[in-house]
Amino acid sequence: MPVVTQLVIYPVKSMHGISVREAELTPPGLKYDRNWMVTDDSGLFITQRDLPSLAAINANLSSDELKLKHSQGDAFHISLQSANRKEVAVEVWGDQCRAFDEGDDAAKWLTEKTGGFKGKKLRLLNFDNRFRRIVDSSYLKGEDSHTAFADGFPYLITSDYSLNRLNERLIESGSEPVPMSRFRPNIVVTGLEAFLENRIEEIYSEQGGYRLGLRKPCKRCKVTTVDQNTGIIHETREPLRTLTLMNTVPGLRGAYFGQNASLLSQDGGIIRLGDQFDFTLKPDD
Repeated sequence: MPVVTQLVIYPVKSMHGISVREAELTPPGLKYDRNWMVTDDSGLFITQRDLPSLAAINANLSSDELKLKHSQGDAFHISLQSANRKEVAVEVWGDQCRAFDEGDDAAKWLTEKTGGFKGKKLRLLNFDNRFRRIVDSSYLKGEDSHTAFADGFPYLITSDYSLNRLNERLIESGSEPVPMSRFRPNIVVTGLEAFLENRIEEIYSEQGGYRLGLRKPCKRCKVTTVDQNTGIIHETREPLRTLTLMNTVPGLRGAYFGQNASLLSQDGGIIRLGDQFDFTLKPDD
């Protein structure tokens, strides 16, 4: 039976993730996932597509603070109980969202550590959880789904066997294999044949008491070329070139890896490493 092998939370969009043994499943994603985001001082949201050096900043959570730590060792602490934060509007992939600005000190630290973006200073925003950013219903199967600052869906699920197949092809072509961190998943599973996730409708765990609907194949971008420890790009074409040649989602042109998903179980629950799950295939499979 397939098993959950990795769980990763990314508190700040495009910064380094936190590997955990268990996590709370909520409609917007794993608790705290993509609850913060970087923008420039004009309000444009910034990711590793624009600023690969964001990958070199670790974002860790405790019960009362968010801690940002640069790979060179310098850290900045943000209280989760901060008061008097400025409310701001921000746009993410065409969606108008509400957020709170974490202040000038956080902005100064981020700008110094990354060098800013195109001459502009950076800001750190916290998603306003009173606001709902609705997932595009054309990809859903009747469920309600919303998310915070993720690109478009609450969850991203990937498969170990799919990565193994990709790395076999990369090695065959003379390129270096890539780690799963390049794809920034929330949930990694093993025990599925390579790329079977693209034919799955739903996964469900009686052990964990949760259900997740796999709704949209994830088309990958240049973030997959970024070393997620250093923020450095060593090879600009891979793994995107090989994924495109592999045609992992027949009928769709491009580099696809992993599935965007939504939570179907109303009670949420806790997902844990080692959880076993079963699945159903899409009707045409």
